[in-house]
Amino acid sequence: MITRQRLAAGVFALLAALTAGIAVPSTAVADETTATAPKVNLLLDVSGSMRAKDIDGQSRMAAAKQAFNEVLDATPEEVQLGIRTLGANYPGDDRKTGCKDTAQLYPVGPLDRTEAKTAVATLAPTGWTPIGPALLKAADDLEGGEGTKRIVLISDGEDTCAPLDPCEVAREIAAKGIGLTIDTLGLVPNAKMRLQLSCIAEATGGTYTSIEHRDELTDRVNQLVDRAADPVVVPKAVEGAEACAQAPTLTSGLYTDRGEFGQQRWYRVDVKPGQELRASVSVAADRDVNPDYGVLLRAVTTKNREIVRGEAAGTGRTDVISTGLRHPKPEAEDEDEEDVAETVCLQVTHSYSPAGGVKTTPGLPLEITVDVVDGPDQAADVASFGLGRGWWLLGVLVLVGFLAGVLWGWLSRWRVAVWRTN
Repeated sequence: MITRQRLAAGVFALLAALTAGIAVPSTAVADETTATAPKVNLLLDVSGSMRAKDIDGQSRMAAAKQAFNEVLDATPEEVQLGIRTLGANYPGDDRKTGCKDTAQLYPVGPLDRTEAKTAVATLAPTGWTPIGPALLKAADDLEGGEGTKRIVLISDGEDTCAPLDPCEVAREIAAKGIGLTIDTLGLVPNAKMRLQLSCIAEATGGTYTSIEHRDELTDRVNQLVDRAADPVVVPKAVEGAEACAQAPTLTSGLYTDRGEFGQQRWYRVDVKPGQELRASVSVAADRDVNPDYGVLLRAVTTKNREIVRGEAAGTGRTDVISTGLRHPKPEAEDEDEEDVAETVCLQVTHSYSPAGGVKTTPGLPLEITVDVVDGPDQAADVASFGLGRGWWLLGVLVLVGFLAGVLWGWLSRWRVAVWRTN
């Protein structure tokens, strides 16, 4: 009897262990999927002006509700979606209170379509338009996780809660380097609103769209939600130093930083013998700047000897300028030095200058790409011979020019001699 009891207990313990062994990996996979899931926060203006009936014969609020219901039906399963409102709860005239009127209508997370639609159905146009405070809260809603993050702002008017400028708020969000994109949609826009919503979008690399029909609103929001599910490379936030000695060490990848006007930013990259460093930098003007500007990317040794540089200039016709460089490191002659890496210092400098009355902080956004790859075959890549660095190419050109001059002179004298003979 005792033997049977022990056998039964052993079988039960084995089954429990197998069950636990199967359950734990499933939970781990679920947690990993949640951590990398794309997140979208729909930020809807529910201020009093949304009562206006100028979208296909119905009110702006009704058009937004119908569009949201269709978007909720079409949201991909892998997208975690939330809805935040601004101006939905306070109907009074106290500006201080009205400018705090933002709330999370539906939390960012796995989507329950029925629950989300029920929450949307309760909305009614009410109060103010605190776009700046709502953007800050919407960004907080998306904290955590490694997936893409996107805010879709839908509004029918400009912010009514200055001096907290929504455009400056967007720049602050971009400066955090959390890879958050803000897209804006303007319902029946005017010039002032269009300018403000465009500035918000441009500060984070998003888009602005003018909306005048409900179908346009539905289609555009669906596109943006679907775009969040597309795999993208999210830049990693990094803070460059004022000197190479204190600079962070970068590996292959995409990085984002902010460069103040007139400031140098330094970074370090380790390159082993037989490898090639490829680096590029893009600087974006996310505010009004004076025309004529440039960007310089230098690779120098730790002793400040320049190795190679890349530079580009602009004249005000584009908001972004980019440049890059390549540095192949020759193979080591001594086997003991094959794994000894050389520290290359990258210096980023730009010559943008702010227009009058424009804030200088935070600095302009920088996007830096670093790639350390196997070095080129010396017989196949002229860069390994240093032809792009000056003397070899200059010598070849001088020799070719000299030989061409001698040959042309001899042919000319021969033709003159023949002419005289005839």
